[in-house]
Amino acid sequence: MPINPGVRLIRTDRLTPAVEYAYAAVADAPVRSIWVAGACPLDLDGNTVAVGDYAGQAHQVMRNLVTALESAGASLTDVAKTTVYVASTRQADLVTAWQVYREYMGEHDVPSTLLGVTVLGYADQLVEVEAVAVVPVP
Repeated sequence: MPINPGVRLIRTDRLTPAVEYAYAAVADAPVRSIWVAGACPLDLDGNTVAVGDYAGQAHQVMRNLVTALESAGASLTDVAKTTVYVASTRQADLVTAWQVYREYMGEHDVPSTLLGVTVLGYADQLVEVEAVAVVPVP
């Protein structure tokens, strides 16, 4: 993925390097900010896909996130922050969804929060990802 020069990922030797994400991101001005609603595991008909499958739903969520970003004139490399929600109290389920998320994000390891939650908004929904992206002002 091409790097967005407007998003600078911050790491420091004063915090552990053992995490799979940057600790902060800086969007150097002038930029246009894009807030993406939580991408859900829904198909075009509004049906929840991959019922009961954390990885399957995470793939659909990430495909939907890519589509939403593209519709706003951005890509995954323009993302400055994400929040990943997983409807589970089991850490293994969170890790499963996170691994799929990381596949899509690749080397662009933006600051992110991974949360286990009780329930998400759609029937049988297990995963959701929301994002903030920035793109250079044309």
